[in-house]
Amino acid sequence: MKAIIVGGGIGGLTTALMLRARGIACELFEQAETIRELGVGINTLPHAIRELAGLGLLDALDKVAIRTYELFYLTRHGQQVWHEKRGLDAGHDVPQFSVHRGRLQGVIHQAVVERLGSEAIHTGCRLGAFTQDEGGVTAYFFDRAGQHVHTARGDILIGADGIHSKVRETLFPNEGPPCWNGLMLWRGAADWPAFLMGRSMIIAGGLNAKAVIYPIAEGSSPASRLTNWAVMVRIGDGASPPPRREGWSNLGRREELMPHVTGFSIPQVDFAALVGATPEFWEYPCCDRDPLPYWSSGRVTLLGDAAHPMYPVGSNGASQAVLDARCLADALARSEHPRQALVAYERQRLPMTADIVASNRRGGPEGVIDAVEQIAPQGFTDVDAILSYEAREAIVRGYAAKAGFAARVVARQS
Repeated sequence: MKAIIVGGGIGGLTTALMLRARGIACELFEQAETIRELGVGINTLPHAIRELAGLGLLDALDKVAIRTYELFYLTRHGQQVWHEKRGLDAGHDVPQFSVHRGRLQGVIHQAVVERLGSEAIHTGCRLGAFTQDEGGVTAYFFDRAGQHVHTARGDILIGADGIHSKVRETLFPNEGPPCWNGLMLWRGAADWPAFLMGRSMIIAGGLNAKAVIYPIAEGSSPASRLTNWAVMVRIGDGASPPPRREGWSNLGRREELMPHVTGFSIPQVDFAALVGATPEFWEYPCCDRDPLPYWSSGRVTLLGDAAHPMYPVGSNGASQAVLDARCLADALARSEHPRQALVAYERQRLPMTADIVASNRRGGPEGVIDAVEQIAPQGFTDVDAILSYEAREAIVRGYAAKAGFAARVVARQS
């Protein structure tokens, strides 16, 4: 069996490793001229790290990432709504990693080159079209100038080509553009003095106005960390298209961002100073797509953001792509026919990810902050009097169970 993978992001690269581990040949095609380490910080949750560890990548990840110790949910005024341990400290058998998205992608990319050979990766190849028949799939790739550069033949084609997926567009030609909910996300990172444990994560504010801070790598000195920050603010009602096309490489505009930064009070970090010390940052309109009725058509299927793009809450987008890769590779390894495998993969993964997409639209686990802020918008003296521990726990733990990364809780956490 041979697979054609379209897209060289985290999902596509992980799929290549998963297939290789099961003795399934593949070729990967990426439209960019090089596989670049784009983005800023992300969190990769234990259920995904467990799969990457199974591929032998844990030591490499430890060299480029921070093992997340704890997570705080605060109101925009800085009052604590929820606190919990994460990763190993929460009872998982593997860490949660806070990491630069590009460095995570770089670790997986390097493993693909080492295990499959550089000849298995084709860059500068934009998918133009594909056809399928009883014997397999043929895909036609073109360069940016529109010149045909490669024809690939395989048993299946996997569209891991992101929110603007050509494979998805071919399967669903009338779907239209991604859905924008009116939220704009700005993201950056700067060398900054370590705060709290040096491995702590803070999310302050609810879905309409949120600040996120966490370290993603060692800093220039033992007392500092490369610290990722994000600001997400509602700037529209979602009825019109976003001001600029969503993408990882759109530079942000300081005059648009800074008025929103002053709306947060975070006792643990001088947030305005951190943002002000960041020389350049990026913007990303928060977009997703409605869940599909199916992912697979014959010998063609979708994976990662091509299948289930979701709003960036709950630290879950990249993690779900890794889980897709494992599930698809397993299905291909144990099925008698590729089509049977794609049906089994879709049956397992589509309903779960559709639930997560819907939950993220409501704020995911961070909805616990919204719940408290709606009751006490100006603050509180006792959070338990506002919303009980059990009610807050139901929001946070319910999402963890839905997304597949819940750990056994041995005691009430502060």
